[in-house]
Amino acid sequence: MAAAAGCDVVMAATEPELLHDEEAKREAESFKEQGNAYYAKKDYNEAYNYYTKAIDMCPKNASYYGNRAATLMMLGRFREALGDAQQSVRLDDSFVRFKNANAVIEYEKIAETDFEKRDFRKVVFCMDRALEFAPACHRFKILKAECLAMLGRYPEAQSVASDILRMDSTNADALYVRGLCLYYEDCIEKAVQFFVQALRMAPDHEKACVACRNAKALKAKKEDGNKAFKEGNYKLAYELYTEALGIDPNNIKTNAKLYCNRGTVNSKLRKLDDAIEDCTNAVKLDDTYIKAYLRRAQCYMDTEQYEEAVRDYEKVYQTEKTKEHKQLLKNAQLELKKSKRKDYYKILGVDKNASEDEIKKAYRKRALMHHPDRHSGASAEVQKEEEKKFKEVGEAFTILSDPKKKTRYDSGQDLDEEGMNMGDFDANNIFKAFFGGPGGFSFEASGPGNFFFQFG
Repeated sequence: MAAAAGCDVVMAATEPELLHDEEAKREAESFKEQGNAYYAKKDYNEAYNYYTKAIDMCPKNASYYGNRAATLMMLGRFREALGDAQQSVRLDDSFVRFKNANAVIEYEKIAETDFEKRDFRKVVFCMDRALEFAPACHRFKILKAECLAMLGRYPEAQSVASDILRMDSTNADALYVRGLCLYYEDCIEKAVQFFVQALRMAPDHEKACVACRNAKALKAKKEDGNKAFKEGNYKLAYELYTEALGIDPNNIKTNAKLYCNRGTVNSKLRKLDDAIEDCTNAVKLDDTYIKAYLRRAQCYMDTEQYEEAVRDYEKVYQTEKTKEHKQLLKNAQLELKKSKRKDYYKILGVDKNASEDEIKKAYRKRALMHHPDRHSGASAEVQKEEEKKFKEVGEAFTILSDPKKKTRYDSGQDLDEEGMNMGDFDANNIFKAFFGGPGGFSFEASGPGNFFFQFG
């Protein structure tokens, strides 16, 4: 009986506990269901609160820790999520799926290191992987958006930042990224507005502070350079554009414009090689920058680098098929064609605007210099070379002394097609006609290698 009585006492002591446990489980399940409802609505803060209440009621239930771990991942609190995930596995080893929390932490570490190395593509990759496990994490989205901006993928970066601002219009990081995109797209005034707004929300936002300062400095230097250029103070304009280029090497579009502006200054200063180099730097930064191609092409024309000029004008015309660009291309192609034939002006040593009298004087000088009789005592090789030059001088005079032929030559027309076959040309006839025919001129030797000229 004593034993039975003792047994009854034990049973009486455990029944209230069992009833209490059942009530606790029911209440915990209720909290869990409410947490699930908030989680489905993406209200992760409330979901976290209810899962915590469920854990407080039943701290041995693995699923509650699992749910809270998932919620913490959505909130970007991965170290806490990892703690809950590990607890859920300790209670029930079927919850190994929460090893993802550890993976996310690793992605975050790698991203931080790669951001310092400026390997922005890898950061975007890491954030994409992390966001697969935590699609609502603003911190990851912001880091991804910032890197997209640094890579020049502005529409994607703006889209991410705008999504965050729709949910939280005071998010300083998202405001900063919006400003950064505008800044890198050379919309500097609008960019400053976003940077200022970000600093209003978070006065200690270091990145927004630096970007705002750079944006204002770039705008001021560029405007001062433009002012100096318009006033014809090219040296000062050059210095100001150079200073502006040193402000922020990451601002590709603005720097492309600054290089092109400085190239224009160099062309005004007749530093054409420097101008070409600046324009080349501009198109390296922005290969769609038509103005830089046009400026470089003109510099190539001015330095008689016609093949390069044609290449640039072709690029421009393929991009913008305007009448003006078509004409510029045709002009360059004509000059290229002309450059591949004999340069009669160069052969005579005269300018392209030389007068008729200047052309005659040049012919007289060059014809006497290269006449075969003058080199009769020279080696066979020298005689052959001088005979060739003598013939070219005659050709040049024949074309440039005739107004119609000269016009055709200057316009780039093929002289052979116009019935002027220079292959049948006789330089001696031109020489005789110019110097008055037989007996009008002769070479006489006065010693080895020495000649004097006698006119009749």
